[in-house]
Formats: sequence, structure tokens, C-alpha cells
Amino acid sequence: MAIRLTDQNEWLEADGLGGFASGTVTGVRTRRYHGLLLVATTPPTGRYLLVNGFDAWVETANGATALSTQTYLPAVQHPDGASRIVAFEADPWPMWIYRLGDGTEVVQEIVVLHEKPIVVVTWRLREPRPGARLRVRPFLSGRDIHALHHENGAFRFDADRVGQQVTWRPYDGLPSITAIANGTYTHEPEWYREFLYTEERARGLDDTEDLASPGTFLWDLSEREAWLVLEARLPGAPAGLVPTSTQQWVRRAKAAERRRREAFPTRLHRAADSYLVRRGTAKTVIAGYPWFTDWGRDTFIALRGLCLSTGRLAEAREILLGWAGAVSEGMLPNRFVEQGDQPEFNSVDAALWYVVAVADLLEALQQGKKRIVRADRTALLEAIDAILTGYANGTRHGIRMDADGLLAAGVPGLQLTWMDAKVGDWVVTPRIGKPVEIQALWLNALEIGSRFSSKWGDLLGIGRRSFTERFWDQQDGFLYDVVDVDHRLGVVDRSFRPNQIFAVGGLPTRLLDRERAARMVNAVESRLWTPVGLRSLAPDDPAYRPRYQGGVVERDGSYHQGTVWPWLYGAFVDAWVGVRGRSKSAKREARQRFLQPILQHLDEAGIGHVSEIADADAPHTPRGCPFQAWSVGEMLRVLVDILGERDQEQGARGTKPSGKPAAAMA
Repeated sequence: MAIRLTDQNEWLEADGLGGFASGTVTGVRTRRYHGLLLVATTPPTGRYLLVNGFDAWVETANGATALSTQTYLPAVQHPDGASRIVAFEADPWPMWIYRLGDGTEVVQEIVVLHEKPIVVVTWRLREPRPGARLRVRPFLSGRDIHALHHENGAFRFDADRVGQQVTWRPYDGLPSITAIANGTYTHEPEWYREFLYTEERARGLDDTEDLASPGTFLWDLSEREAWLVLEARLPGAPAGLVPTSTQQWVRRAKAAERRRREAFPTRLHRAADSYLVRRGTAKTVIAGYPWFTDWGRDTFIALRGLCLSTGRLAEAREILLGWAGAVSEGMLPNRFVEQGDQPEFNSVDAALWYVVAVADLLEALQQGKKRIVRADRTALLEAIDAILTGYANGTRHGIRMDADGLLAAGVPGLQLTWMDAKVGDWVVTPRIGKPVEIQALWLNALEIGSRFSSKWGDLLGIGRRSFTERFWDQQDGFLYDVVDVDHRLGVVDRSFRPNQIFAVGGLPTRLLDRERAARMVNAVESRLWTPVGLRSLAPDDPAYRPRYQGGVVERDGSYHQGTVWPWLYGAFVDAWVGVRGRSKSAKREARQRFLQPILQHLDEAGIGHVSEIADADAPHTPRGCPFQAWSVGEMLRVLVDILGERDQEQGARGTKPSGKPAAAMA
């Protein structure tokens, strides 16, 4: 499927440290997060956008022709470079072909190097053209990733120049920006004002900023490839990583990065690598780009596909061991905030997903006949025991095991489940009481705990009996979403939501017999399934919202009220195949009915990735984060563990770079 050249399709280059470069395939920056050099000063947090973008022109005897486009207030686009894009390719990194009026074609590539705060931009002519020159003017800020930048007297335009190297230090306390180019730099300071970010405007947020441009670079494009290397250097850091004495460094760096990426068997495997980043000396999982950091719940859900399905067991062990020491009163933090503040313990399910992920890791190690050192195994099992003990005895926010063996949770004003939208004091889906997926997770955690300690076995038996008795709606053949609503015994929430699917899919232990499971799965398919995931609420519910759009209140108010979530796709396909006995014919049918439609999504929105959410009603427009870890992880888990595709699924495979973009516009 060809990648459409629209502002709605976006590319991502992650550096493995929490930083990244990102933009649209047209080159038009539509978000405050789109930028060329965005770095994490305390990986993966403390993120700053240093180089937001650039304008570029090719100069020939016929005059100057733009290769770039910006949007300015009120909604004016200038110059017109986007109109000259004839092809875009995302693999192994973003590459554009521009065609000028006289037929000259220019190839532009952007690549971020792995685990280095470095971006390399190159331009070359596809065919020689005497007298062609390239001029590039970079745009700088030096702001927090979530902020916007405005003209001010504190910005320093000064440039330190040593040979091919130019260094800017826009603000004290922030990384400096070193540019190394095989062209000529001319210092020409200018403010560019009132850039407009249309995606921010659509989200009801501040949407304009001013950027500083210290000067321009000029190359003779007719004789050689032009390259510009941008490197962030932290205050007090040692000398830069890029040598200034060799013309071969860029070529070698790109070749090494190409080899690293070609080692991944599929596009999804390469996408998965983007979310595995450094935190100190260990690894963690970025929940999504461009605005999330590492979240507990997202990490443990995504890890199963990102690491375990792809055989990256050492990294999974490293991540889970890193979180083992964070258990507090049985809970794990759901979020490490961007800078400085204390972790947030506002999730009932993060710790339970952790237990599931640890069990899956230990099973994968055993199946692969790989050993885990005793100290590491002990630390993981002690974390499981601390979680189960804390929840059984009772912990924060009303989380406690009840007499029926099920897990109660919730207090007014706080969101604890994955349906966690909150606007001011309004918790959109409070789900206080005993939510259905929390019981599935709790009972799975008890079953896992019982493998290592007999004290959890009796509690598991009590809980399993209570679950079916209390949640099953015999008349309509589905599971209630919450029982004992607001901790009122016997009060149930009959909202038809996808959370019930975890009772029979997505987790190791199934809680319903096959007949009941089949009835429920069929109901979920008919009422919630879409080609990109499951709706979060049935369309016939009065609270259903067909579109995720508008300002903050409107969007958060619809976040879990119909909006489609691709990550739920994994549990659904697992359940659908499971109730059909996991036969070969069931897997073939699942590939055709469920896999093929969502594979097409890899060529829209976040190219090569899977979005966070989509509209509930057709055409199910992708929304939210265009690059989401648990969406990618669950798709990998379906491909590898449920359908057994390994690297054989053509729709998910990458292609060896040919030097010719696969997407062309007639």
C-alpha cells in the first residue's frame, strides 16, 4: 500500500534515549512536537526541542526553488516545497524525492543515530546538474517539549565557529547545538514569527510560536552530496561524538545504522525498537511518541509484544528488574513524571500487569532453555509476592481483596483503571467497585502466585467461583463492566465495554467455559470490533461518542466512550481464536478477517507504527499519539504468539532498501 503524501501521515526517528525527530511526510510541521533535534537531558525525560526544522532551497540558473513548506498565521503556507514531493519512503529512514520545474530531482534523507543525540540530514541530486546549489536555514528554539517558544531578548544567536563546526548556545543550562556541514555557514540572525501548528489548534491548545534562525548553510550540490549533522551537547559533557576531520564519517554512520535496522525481520520489529530506551543504566519503555514518557501500565502491557514476542528477553528482564524495586504497599507507579516530581501511584492494574509480564518472561526463558541468575529470579518473585500481599491486605485508594475473593478498588475523584480520562475534577469513567478486567488480572496474578507459593491457591479458588456468579449476564450473554458499583453490594454497571474480553483473552488463565466465552466473544465482535481495534463502548449506549475531536473537555470526554483502541486488538484476537480451539483454520480466518485490515494502518498516521486511538465511527480516523507502544506490542504478540506468523507475514515485512522510494505520486 502506497503512503499518501498528506499532512496526516507522520514519520518518527527515535534515538533510544527518549529523544527523537518527527514530522509529516509533506514536511509541514503540524504539531509543537515536530522537530529535527529533540533530546532527553535525563533519559528518557527532561526533553527539549533544540532544532525545530529548516527551510531549504535549490538554486539553479532558473532561480531558487523551495524544498520546504511552513504554515504561518492566519493559515498561510509558504514556501511551496511540499508541492514538489513526488515520492516518500519511510524505510530504513525517511527519504523524499523532490522534482523541480526543469525535471531536476533532489533526494533528502533524515536519520537519527541510535543512542546518540545526533541527527544527520543529507541532500543529493539523482542526476548531475552543473551549477546547482543548496541553501538551508535552520530554525532553533531550546524549549521544553510540551511548551511553545516566543521571540525574546534572552535568546543568544552567537555562533562559535571552528572549521566546518558551528556551535550555538541559545540558553543557559540547556544543551548546546553543534552543526557540522560540508558546506559554508553564513551568520544571518533572524526571528521567524507566528508558525501555526494545525494539530494543536484542532486539539484546542495554544498553537503558534516564534523560532530563531542564526544563519544559513550553502552547498555546491552539483559536485557532491550535501550533509548537515546536528548534535546536542549537554552542559559539562565531554567533547562531541562527531569528528570534524573526516568526510567519511557521515557515510560510515549511515551505513552502520542501515545495517542495524536491516537486522530486524519486519517493519513491526523495527517499530518496536523505537520504544525501548535508556533510563539510567537500564532500559524502559516509552509509552508513545510524541508526548508520553514511560508509564507503568503501558510498559508491562507493551513489553510482552515488544520484547518477549521478539526474543529480546535480556531487555525484558532488565526492564522488569528495574521496576521490581519500585513496589510500594503492593502498588507500582503508573507514571514517572517528566522532570523532578515524585512518581504517581494512581493505577490499580499496573502492578497486576507487572505480575503477568514477569510470568511470561520466566516462561519464555524456560522454553528457550535460558537461565536466569538466582538473585534476579528472587527479586522478581519477591516483587510478585509484595504485590499480592499488598492487594490482599489492602492498600491505597480503596484497593483491597473482598470476602468474595475479588478485588475492590476506587475512591471518588480518582481514576485507577486504564479508562483514566479526567478533566479537572471530572473523572469521566470512574468505575469504582470491582471492574471486570481488574478481576481477570487479579485472578491471573493469584494463579501465577500460586505457582510459587501455596498460600495464594485458596484465594484463587474463592475468586474464580465468585467471578462467574457475579459478572455473568445469562440473559444477554456478556459480562458486566463493574459489580458492586461505588462499593454498593449488588449494584452493577451493564455498560457494554471491551474490558470483559480479558476474561477469555490476552491473559494466561481463562475464566469462562467455552460456551459462555463464545457467546461473549461473538457479542464483542458484533458490537465493538472495527478494522483498527475495539470500541471502548457500544454504539447503542447513550454515552457513546462517535468522534474523538474538539477541545480538551470534548476529547477527554470521548476518550473511553466509544473511541477505538488498537491495543485491545490483541486480547480480542486471542479470545476469538481461543474459543475456536486455536485450530489452523481459525487462525487462517483470523488473519483474513482481523489481521489484514489493521496491517493497512501501518501505511497511515504514524508510518510503520500503530496509533493510540481512532474514531469510533467509520472511517475510524486515527487520533491521539500516532506512535503507541502497546498498540505495536499487541500487534506483534498477535502476529508471533497467537497466529504464529513469525517473520512470514508479507504485510508486516520490511523491504530491503532499493534506493528508490516505494510511494510515488503520479
